[in-house]
Amino acid sequence: MDIDSESPVRQNLGRNLTFGLQELLGRAIVVGEYSEKPFPTENELVRQHGVSRSVTREAVKMLGAKGLLGARPKQGTFVMPAEAWNLFDADVLRWLLERRPSIELLRRFNELRMGVEPQAAALAAQRADDEQRAAIVQGLERMKAADRGEDDSLDADLAFHVAILRATNNPFFVQFRDMVATALRVSIRVTNRIAGRTASIHDHAAVCEAILASDPDRAKIAMQALIDDVLVLIERLDDL
Repeated sequence: MDIDSESPVRQNLGRNLTFGLQELLGRAIVVGEYSEKPFPTENELVRQHGVSRSVTREAVKMLGAKGLLGARPKQGTFVMPAEAWNLFDADVLRWLLERRPSIELLRRFNELRMGVEPQAAALAAQRADDEQRAAIVQGLERMKAADRGEDDSLDADLAFHVAILRATNNPFFVQFRDMVATALRVSIRVTNRIAGRTASIHDHAAVCEAILASDPDRAKIAMQALIDDVLVLIERLDDL
């Protein structure tokens, strides 16, 4: 069929049609739009969104790689159960966090952080080089600047945590950075609203100081305390 390149529906996908369609369909899947109805056929997607078959197939393929879609002969393409979704995929996690309510997901995410980031802080205390230590300090300084209204509090907090993951010099910990960055954006926003303040500079400074002192035990305990404070705030929200 002919595709109208000026179609308003197509224009809403952005300049990269494949990624635009992936974003649109992925979010719709995760928020439950297809929980009670079948996923559209290829012909229906082409017609609804004004894109070519090749764009449609590539977007569906990308969503399949994220664990959101499956396909069988004669059955066609279908939405996979949530247990099959790749929660370590930054897009999937972002879409999940856009759902309401997402408090339980935030709790589970921060439980995962408790299993990862304290050990990352301990490794950073042991392995960080001068440049990586400087990046951690810079993240903390950005948080102080944000507290004065001179930087973005979310971006500064993220920079601090991601710098610690990188300072582990362990590629497996570093791979967590996209997931941590995506989920922290929501988690920090929610917990800051509950606490009525931005993240504790004192708590983050304790982590930073322990890393700079090359004290892995103190760095681990300081990061555990920081995340535990977040979990307490989430429990408060759940009780509201």
